[in-house]
Amino acid sequence: MPERVLITGGAGFIGSHLARELLDHGYTVRALDDLNPQVHESGGRPSYLDPEVELVHGDCRDRDAVDRALEGVEAVVHLAARVGVGQSMYEIAEYTSVNDLGTAVLLEALLEREVGRLVVASSMSVYGEGLYRDDSGAPVAVPERTKDDLLNRRWEPRGPSGQALEPVPTPESKPPALSSVYALNKYNQERLCLLFGGAYDVPTIALRFFNVYGPHQALSNPYTGVLAIFASRLLNDRPPLIFEDGEQRRDFVSVKDIARGCRLALERRAATGVVNLGSGAGYTVREIAARLADVLGKQDIEPEVTGRYRVGDIRHCFADISRAREVLGYEPEVDLDKGMLDLAHWLEGQVSTDRVDAATEELERRGLTL
Repeated sequence: MPERVLITGGAGFIGSHLARELLDHGYTVRALDDLNPQVHESGGRPSYLDPEVELVHGDCRDRDAVDRALEGVEAVVHLAARVGVGQSMYEIAEYTSVNDLGTAVLLEALLEREVGRLVVASSMSVYGEGLYRDDSGAPVAVPERTKDDLLNRRWEPRGPSGQALEPVPTPESKPPALSSVYALNKYNQERLCLLFGGAYDVPTIALRFFNVYGPHQALSNPYTGVLAIFASRLLNDRPPLIFEDGEQRRDFVSVKDIARGCRLALERRAATGVVNLGSGAGYTVREIAARLADVLGKQDIEPEVTGRYRVGDIRHCFADISRAREVLGYEPEVDLDKGMLDLAHWLEGQVSTDRVDAATEELERRGLTL
């Protein structure tokens, strides 16, 4: 029987795609969103949010707004969060308030209601560095790179004896290594929700999203996903800025796959705990910049490799999605080529205000770049 689902942060990039996915499968969808101007420049309901979605305009920290949004709801997908590693390092109170307190307010409100499923969005950032293996094939969880390493441009993590290591897909079993305020927030969000679910017998799952990209990402937000940031630069005929040497590897996953993964998580109620959602493939940031320039017809704009480092950045991390396949029946359907074309088609005619330089200068002023 179709359910009414509340998506917190439901007017945002991922939330709007999830809403469409759920509507297509017969669900009724309500969204709670504060329409933060850093994401929603107009401050109003975004045009891309399906008109069938009931929008409650309110902050997840406002108990009255949360209670209104929960009325008659049978399941919750908690996406609401402030997002951005760099910004989290100086807007500490704001990030902790929205992400941690907002989650706590939601959970207290859920104490008064019966819901059959809680899904919370976590992040690959909780891993810090991804998993590596040495020459013998043994897994190695590397420590955070030292300031001396970074100042001397020794980008690649090394093993205990200084040996070279190979990055491999990161499973959920890798212990967290929290290298930013945002990472700590996301870990707190997932643990709060899982603790709540266990205590009150609410089936709960935390989905660790990797680098999500696709249509409707906020192009003028300099703390959004890297593909949107690169697209903003290219649309303004400016080179994408790449930190370190551009050889760092990430997992880029289409928002359409993420939306489908969230729906599967709602439906597979026996699945609990932590699950990675990514593409299962790793690409270098330099390669991603080049491929995006190609699909946008901006091949003549070479990325600018800065050789600099941002506090909180890691070297390599891409997803092992074995558990998602096993417990959710999840399989990525949008490969990078198809996803890039989808993004390029949406970008046609889009106008973006490039705020990357200002954001970079802010990080530098605060000593968060080396």
